[in-house]
Amino acid sequence: MMNPFYFMNSVFPLFFILIFGFILFTIFRGVKEWSHNNKQAVLSVAAKTVSKRTHTSRRTSNHNGHHHHHTSTKYYVTFEVQSGDRMEFHVSAKEYGLLAEGDTGKLTFQGTRYHEFERKI
Repeated sequence: MMNPFYFMNSVFPLFFILIFGFILFTIFRGVKEWSHNNKQAVLSVAAKTVSKRTHTSRRTSNHNGHHHHHTSTKYYVTFEVQSGDRMEFHVSAKEYGLLAEGDTGKLTFQGTRYHEFERKI
């Protein structure tokens, strides 16, 4: 007869390795993007805001019978440059609120990192 704990003894280490590997992969990917952006030149180009979007995620946890809800929202703006190319950047809530679709001005960015958008008045 097979030991009832055999399955857990063999699966638990695999599960731990997979979770640890995912965490390492996520950290490595973030550091790689950060490093790549730092090597890029800071560019300022004429651009127009063409769309805005948000992504909201909700997380629920239970501590000692109390339900806790955490909601986070990320803000994105898509810009179109003179060549017709479009770029989407993650922006702060404040920047998101200040920008409107159709605004024209000067977009400053570095790789995938948004710096600012100076609206033309």
